[in-house]
Amino acid sequence: MGQSIPNWLMQRAYLTPNRTGLVYDEKKWSFAEMQANVCLFAGKFASLSITAGMRIGILMKNNPETVWAIHALQQLGAEIVFLNNRLTSAEIIFQLKDSATKMLVFHSDYEILVDHIQDECKRISTYSLYDINQRNAVEFTIKDEFQLDDVCSIMYTSGTTGKPKGVLQTYGNHWWSATGSALNLGLHADDSWLCAVPLFHISGFSIIMKSVIYGMPVYLMEQFNEQEANTLLQSGKITIMSVVSAMLTRMLAVNDDAEYHRNFRCMLLGGGAARLQLLEICKNNGIPIFQTYGMTETASQIVTLSPEDSLLKLGSAGKPLFPAQVKITLDTGKEANPGTPGDIIVKGPNVTYGYLNRKETNDQSFHEGWFRTGDIGYLDQEGFLYVLDRRSDLIISGGENIYPAEIEAVLMDRNEIKEAGVIGVDDPKWGKVPYAFIVSDYELLEADVQNYCRKKLAAYKIPKRVIQIKCLPRNGTNKVMRHRLLKYIPKKQ
Repeated sequence: MGQSIPNWLMQRAYLTPNRTGLVYDEKKWSFAEMQANVCLFAGKFASLSITAGMRIGILMKNNPETVWAIHALQQLGAEIVFLNNRLTSAEIIFQLKDSATKMLVFHSDYEILVDHIQDECKRISTYSLYDINQRNAVEFTIKDEFQLDDVCSIMYTSGTTGKPKGVLQTYGNHWWSATGSALNLGLHADDSWLCAVPLFHISGFSIIMKSVIYGMPVYLMEQFNEQEANTLLQSGKITIMSVVSAMLTRMLAVNDDAEYHRNFRCMLLGGGAARLQLLEICKNNGIPIFQTYGMTETASQIVTLSPEDSLLKLGSAGKPLFPAQVKITLDTGKEANPGTPGDIIVKGPNVTYGYLNRKETNDQSFHEGWFRTGDIGYLDQEGFLYVLDRRSDLIISGGENIYPAEIEAVLMDRNEIKEAGVIGVDDPKWGKVPYAFIVSDYELLEADVQNYCRKKLAAYKIPKRVIQIKCLPRNGTNKVMRHRLLKYIPKKQ
């Protein structure tokens, strides 16, 4: 049997029952109160025949109900399949089928979306969950321990083939992610983390896990609001916040150069390298920026750049967290010299052991404990990582990952479109947005193509522009040279 660790929430409620664990819309819950709510939910879930090892999807918002549901499913030993609430029904159906999810727990606001899922699996809304009388709830045995090798969660991430892959995240991955973060950022007695990123993303979920591991309150926002975030950072209640560049830009735009409280010690910035102008504004306003590099496969950050190096090492993601390792390898398999670009590979106890139902991909991505990220970068003489091309042609838009191949596959499903190429184009609000370039024998209206995409893609994946061209630029091996598509963008938008 592998290593185990005490049940996180139960251990935390035992150690510090009266300490605040969650704050939402000015209401607070202690860890003991969280435990009571979680046990209530777990009893209701048990009455629905949810048992250990069963895969349960959750399609929910950033609210306390989601936190209770996450912890309750952990008490029963279920594997949680996190579903992005911005996806279309078609995208959700694929993930439910691929993961063999047995039941979907969804927030009542998504009833119309869920209605289109039909008979893929059993479904229950949070509204209906409350209708289960506690007297009818089934007694269950609280798990005393979590096995570190057991799967805790499954999150889907797209690949260059356009087919999303389920990342298997163990309790050990989340434990070591929290440990590595604490060793890097430090852990203060008065720490509190503002969570304005989605709980269905690893960035949000990892904060909820850190809360019970650290004994730290989380201030949870249902939706990111720059004014509210600034107010909280000025109040002294928050010490750490996770953001992407688009969020930080919005906060700075409405902050009027007001200073954040001295208690605020860390702005964890992910989602790609930050612009020099943004970093300089933060430096001038005394905002402590920690740039990071991480992914779903590494259970959040695995490389972080401290504030003192943010301008000296502009464009760098930093150095690996203490339990992790990073190397750059060449096509020959040899390790690259400093400054030489190559494949970024990582190793550590926070790295997933593989993708669900993807043996071929696993064989290609994992070797002797090292994970091939698919990103290209280099290490400088001092060991700082520079990411040159994030997952090949990945587009990061407002913190969301968008793969061109996924959009291209949808476009090519339309009979009139012969070829399609998608790239990310700079956008002042979102960082980058997808632009589509299509080849067709017919004159297609941009709006019609966009509307077609809306039926099959989440809103943030819809191409902002659809540009019709005569042919796609290709190289000698017939691969599309996406970087050359930029020249086809009209100068006047």
